[in-house]
Amino acid sequence: MKKFSLLGMLMLTACVTINIYFPAAAAEKVADEIIKDIQGNAPQKPELDLKPEPKSELSDFQISLYKALDQAISFAISSAQAAEADLSIDSPDIRKLTAAMEKRFSALQGFYAAGAIGIKADGLLAVRDAASVSLKDRNQVNKLVAGENADRQALYQAIANANGHPEWVTQIKSTFAARWISNAQSGWWYQSSGAWKQK
Repeated sequence: MKKFSLLGMLMLTACVTINIYFPAAAAEKVADEIIKDIQGNAPQKPELDLKPEPKSELSDFQISLYKALDQAISFAISSAQAAEADLSIDSPDIRKLTAAMEKRFSALQGFYAAGAIGIKADGLLAVRDAASVSLKDRNQVNKLVAGENADRQALYQAIANANGHPEWVTQIKSTFAARWISNAQSGWWYQSSGAWKQK
């Protein structure tokens, strides 16, 4: 096992730079979480696997030193990544929009399954096959689709605003577009390269 000097570890810590850019991976994770909550199939939390730590051959002083260095490095890295690694999805606007979308989903679900509506390439909904909707239900499906699309657009802006980067709205919308399609249930329709496909 190689030992690093305290000076070397401190120099490594000092090399961490802070860059604020769109956190694509965090956006995908947030999109999946929100979509699964709306559709009522949120993943269950995994159980923790607690294993006893193996005994160390280092002295108490060395262990304390390594722990202090590890905490310093972790703090520096987490501070540097804080602006890029997480997206906040906890704001009154976000909660209000996701609650409305969750409530609407039960009404949309039958239209998804019947193939009447589909997910466009931009992540918004479209009435794909109006002929499959009875005359009495066509007005309802049009209202549901319009309401859902308005809430999706507002949600993307609310997430961008909640994170202090309103300019991220286009990237958030793009991320969600891919995730709506990825999280579509079997039998649902989605748009790809301008053509409708069934999942």
